Amino acid sequence: MSAGPAWLILFLAGLCEIGWAVGLKYTASFSRLWPSIWTLALMVASVILLGWSLKALPLGTAYAVWTGIGVVGTAVLGIWLFGEAREAGRLLSIALIVAGIVGLKLMTPSGH
Repeated sequence: MSAGPAWLILFLAGLCEIGWAVGLKYTASFSRLWPSIWTLALMVASVILLGWSLKALPLGTAYAVWTGIGVVGTAVLGIWLFGEAREAGRLLSIALIVAGIVGLKLMTPSGH
């Protein structure tokens, strides 16, 4: 696999990461059946997609980007869906994570 498709797969893994993290809120401690099933399915999909991306991407970069996508997406959805804090410092911190993700993407050689 080349790096191009690997980045797309990693992005999809990150979206699954967001999905299961937000899904946890809806499972009510895994007491609700369908939200729990979807959350567990997204957990599995996220890890499988991360593993596939590792065929072409460096481990440290892929893991950092995967978790970064999950952190940013979950934080943004927490603000949007659950009315979590929108303080300037929090938003700046989220922006710094995005900058780190972009930096890792730009600094990763296309051969990896």
